[in-house]
Order: sequence, then structure tokens, then C-alpha cells
Amino acid sequence: MKVVYNWLKDFVGVTAPPQELASRLALSGTNIAGVENGAHGAVLDAEVGSNRPDCLGHYGIAREVGAIYKLPLKHVSPKPPESAAKASDAIKVEIQAPELCGRFTARVVRDVKIEPSPKWLKDRLEASGVASISNVVDISNYVMLELGHAIHAFDYDKVRDHKIVVRQSKPKEQIRTLDGVERQLDPGICMICDGDGSRAIGIGGIMGGAETEISFSTKNVLIECAWFEPVPIRRAARFLKLHTEASTRFGRGADLEMAELASRRCAELILELAGGELLAGVADVYPGKRAPKKIQLTRKELLRVMGADVPDKQIEASLTALGFASVRIDHNRGAEGSLLATWECTQPSWRGEVEREIDLIEEVARIYGLDKFPPRLPAARQGAARLPHHEAETRLRERLVGLGYREIVTTPHVAEERDALFRPAGVSPARLANPLSEEAGVLKSTGIVTMAAALEWNLNHGQRNARLFEIGRHYRLEGNQSIETSVLTIGGTGEAREKGLYDSGREFSFADLKGDLDAVGELAGGLCWSADSSRDGAHAAPTWLHAARRAQVSLDLAPTGGQDSFFDRQGGAAFLGEAGELARRVADRLKLRQAIFLAELGLDPLYAAIEALKNSRRYQPLPRFPAVERDFSLLLADGITFAQISESIRSLGIPEIGAIEAVDLFRGKNVPAGKYSLLIRVTFQSREATLMDAQVNHFAGKIISILEHRHGAQLRAS
Repeated sequence: MKVVYNWLKDFVGVTAPPQELASRLALSGTNIAGVENGAHGAVLDAEVGSNRPDCLGHYGIAREVGAIYKLPLKHVSPKPPESAAKASDAIKVEIQAPELCGRFTARVVRDVKIEPSPKWLKDRLEASGVASISNVVDISNYVMLELGHAIHAFDYDKVRDHKIVVRQSKPKEQIRTLDGVERQLDPGICMICDGDGSRAIGIGGIMGGAETEISFSTKNVLIECAWFEPVPIRRAARFLKLHTEASTRFGRGADLEMAELASRRCAELILELAGGELLAGVADVYPGKRAPKKIQLTRKELLRVMGADVPDKQIEASLTALGFASVRIDHNRGAEGSLLATWECTQPSWRGEVEREIDLIEEVARIYGLDKFPPRLPAARQGAARLPHHEAETRLRERLVGLGYREIVTTPHVAEERDALFRPAGVSPARLANPLSEEAGVLKSTGIVTMAAALEWNLNHGQRNARLFEIGRHYRLEGNQSIETSVLTIGGTGEAREKGLYDSGREFSFADLKGDLDAVGELAGGLCWSADSSRDGAHAAPTWLHAARRAQVSLDLAPTGGQDSFFDRQGGAAFLGEAGELARRVADRLKLRQAIFLAELGLDPLYAAIEALKNSRRYQPLPRFPAVERDFSLLLADGITFAQISESIRSLGIPEIGAIEAVDLFRGKNVPAGKYSLLIRVTFQSREATLMDAQVNHFAGKIISILEHRHGAQLRAS
């Protein structure tokens, strides 16, 4: 908002230079982007926060200046002369939608003369960045910039039946606004109508209609000054893509009690600059009247929050200057600095956002000066606690970083068209009611959406080799409920190994992705891979994966209870997700000219498995006594595997057996047809004593015996 320095002086006798004033305002919470010096004097560019609609007018800024410099505020109390005729007889107001409009005031000025505005009015509007149109229209803009409350003027003679009806918009209703645009309305928008309510003449709190606008032929003026609920105003402005000075003020929460005063001030200026006759009184329909709220402030809480004291007089002066009528209500009223000091404050109508004691403490502190409080950290009252699965997530992240992947963090808002490329069949997207842009209309239904976008961005910026991972969530609708699921998304492309002096380069492949996922799966006890992506119809194969280079990933361990149905149990394994190469059809659409490999795994069952495996591990000290190795050269029939041999040896239950290794396999000369030679090496080691030859020979005899009995193995001669 543009704040004209000389305009401020109409309400507060400030003498500080504009630059100093800007600094003091900034320290008290009203940021000033800059100070311009032009033909109309200094103009401060104030960046008003969304919670401070009271500062969207010069009067509100003047109140802040008065509180900072301890200067009295000149109150606005217009007293325009009125005729004998009553306004209530000339205009009727009916509010059919009190949930949208909490107050509506109407005044009528007859026999006005529409003409250009005087120079002083044009100059102030120009300094504020507002173009001059005519005296009556300029006055409505002037009062809005002065008091922070938007006003609209209608041509009284064009209002049917001289009656105003405030209602909700109807389906497919249209209105041509003051900017000449025919606008299609959404149901539920606040509309200002005339007559029987069938014709809309304005969009409440946003913009008036073209059919009743003020022109140079206007003789009688209807002054509208109302109050509208903030949330519907913001929603309507976004839907219509129509953000005006009025919608900015009403959308942030204007002063409910200012409507009548601003209307009276507007009427006073019209009589002064355009002449005419003001009908007595005002048509004021006020269904949303609210009782003032009482808020208590205690010195004990002020000390706890700020860590330092503020004098009683400073507390009372600051609150009074800002409009909070404060009364000290404790029993030690004469005791300066008493810890029991308590003030009861009445919330002013223009500060609806101040509702709690902490809000009053902030008001006192910023006016007193935040720089006067010592930089002291509050005492910790609660110990820090780790988030669930913190350790499992840390181990997972460390493993992926160790494998050469870099973590990314993305926003979940994506374009619906992009999300549809990767969305599983039968899944409904979680659409946003008020998206930030057309490219962020839904929440991603799979982490692959943002991972593919990240790889695409890297490739488009010349980074051909990329390995990325993201620990995040995806969002899916089940009925009317949105389900959030934690997922790990992995993406890789480019070279798996760069060309070196002794090594040739090699492209990243599905085998590399599988190997990396297996390394991750070791944390959870291992992964299961299945080429059958349909899983008997339980999980349809994703269309965004290459038909020949994709697989389903599962855990041998069942997931813990309470998981999303996306991670169910099939055939004794916990389904995690899918992995594979991006289909060429999708890659071409995204203009990706090299192979992209992607995977998405559910994190909840993965975390549960990692934690379960960690808890099941038991560590023993290394044996102090030497190990003994014994080789067995076996003649086995084709079809007998090393796994069977190893299992039979383990079944003997000999605790001294350590490792069992397959050392050599031979087929050919001196080996009968239908058989092969397998050399296995068994390592014996005791934790109690050094093994003797007799003990090792005894163990070897038991091994040969069970292998001969179970598998028909023959011990070959040396």
C-alpha cells in the first residue's frame, strides 16, 4: 500500500523525517519496502501483512505512528448536514445471505453534480497509484484509502424499485462488471441485486456492475458501505481471477464497525465537492453484530514469553494507543511491576485477529521495541523425541547415499495431466479445491511423477548421469477420504560406470537398479523379485513401465498390521512396489532421449522389516582358537544342488561347523556320464578349545555318511 506522508499528518502530528518513520514502522512490524520522493512529497511503500487489514488505510497507519511516537490520534467524526427526508424511505435493503454479508449500509444523496475532481484530491489519488475518474467515484476511492474500508457508489435512479437485495449467486448466472467483462459466476458468491433480486448489479466485496455505474449524467447517488465475510470473498476472487482493492480489504477481514462511519465520511465529501442533498439517517441492516471480546494480559505471562519486564505505564499506553481499552483489575493496582498485575482489554473491532493473551503480548512488545528485550532462549520444558522409524529411515538413507544416490525433496502438487501418465488404474486423484496454479492441481498419486520430473530437469540442463532418491508420500482417494502412504522412490539414468584409463564405460541398466534395490533389501532381510507383475490380478502391471524390463518387488516378511491396501500380502510375501525401465511411449512424451529406470517401494513394511531384523540380530565375540579347513571332493548325480548338500551338512547340528563353501565344479574326463564332481570346503572352529585331528576326523566321517545316505554321494580319491 502507498502511504502518502502528508496525508498521515491529517490524523497524527508526526514530525519525524520519512526515512526515520519508515525505520520505526519496520521495527514495529509494518515493513516498508521503500520511500519515494515525488511531486506530492514522500510516499512510503508499506507491505501490509495479511493479518493486518486495519493498516490498509492511512488512518490505520496513523494509529500505528501515534502508538510508536506517543502522539494523539485525531479521530474521524464526519457530521454532514441532512435534509428532512429519510433515507429509509428512499432505499430498502434486504440481506438474504447473512453468512456472506454481515452488514449493509445505504445512504442517498440527491441532486449531485458529477464533474472532475479538484486538484488536491487528484494529487492524493495519483500519489497512491489510483487514477482519477470523477468526483463521486474518486471520493469513494479516497475514503477507502483513508479509512481502509471499501465503498461503492451506484446511480440511484438505475436501481430497480430502489431496493437492494443481497443473496447468493445462482448456477450459470452472469454479470458484466465495471471493467466491461461478462463474467460467469460460481454458485455461492455474494451478489448485490436490485428490485426483486433477479438482476445482479454488483459482486459483493469485489466489484460493481456496469449497469448501475456512476456517469456524468448521474443525478442521484446511492452510497453502499457493507461488510462481507473474508473466506467467501477470497474464494470468489480466486474463482473469478478478479483481485481488486475491495477484495484485498474484505478478504483479509475489514472492520465491521467502520461501515457506517466510512459511509458518513463519503457522504460528507460528496456534499462538499459535488453538492446535493443528503437524506437523513442511513438504511443499516446489521445481522452480524458481535459483542466486544474481553482478553486478559498478565505480567507473569509477559515475563515468561519475553524474558524481560515492561513498565506498567508503557503497557497501558501501548494498549490504549492501539485501541485496546485496558483496565487494570488486580488487587495490587498501585504496585509498579507486580507479578500479579493483570489487565483486562477490550478487543477493538478493527483487530479481529487479536484473540489471545499471547497476541496482546506481541502488541506490547513490538511497540515497546523488540530490540530492548535480551536475546535469551526460553528454558526447555520437554525433552526431544525422535520420530517413528527414525533409525530405520537413517539406515535406509545412509545405504542409498553409499550406493551413489542423491536425495531430492519435491512438492506434492503436480499437474493432473502429468499425474495421469503414472497413476495406477482405478485410482482417483486427490484434486485441490484452490490450486496455486494449473500445473499444481492435484496431489501426486505416485512418487514416480516427481522423480520423472527431477530426472527430466537434470537431463534438460545437461546433467546426463543422475541417480536420485526421495523419501516422501503419495496421495490417493478412497471414497471421499485421502490416503497418504509413505514411499521410497528411486530413479537412475546415464552411465553406471564412467570410462577410465583401465575401465570401459557402461550404461546404467535394469540389472544395476535391481542390484541397488537388493543392497537396500539386505537391511530388511532380502527382497523377492517376480516377473509376473499382475500378481494374479491383485496389482495390475503399470503401463508406464517397459513390458519386458520390469518386475514386482516384495519382502519375505509380512508387513505389520494397519497398512494401506496397496501393500498387502500375497503368497507369503509383503508387496512393496514396482521397478523397471520407463516405457518408450512415456519417455517420448516427456522428450527423454535415454533410458530411465525407476522404482517405488512402500516404506511402512520396509521400515517394519528393518527394525525387526535389527532386533533379531545377536552378536558374538570372535573365536580365540584357530579354524581347521577340510575339503571333500564329491561325485554327485546331475540335479543335486549345492544348497541341498549344505542343508544336509547343517542338519547334523555340529556347532563347530562354520562356513560351507563350493570351491570347484568339474564335468568331463574321468567323470561318468550323468554325474559331476563338486569340491566343497567345510571350516571347523570351536569357541572352547583347539580342535584335535580325531575330532575333525569324527565330524568328517559323519558328513560323508549323511551325504552318501541322502544323496548317493561318492568321495573321490585324491
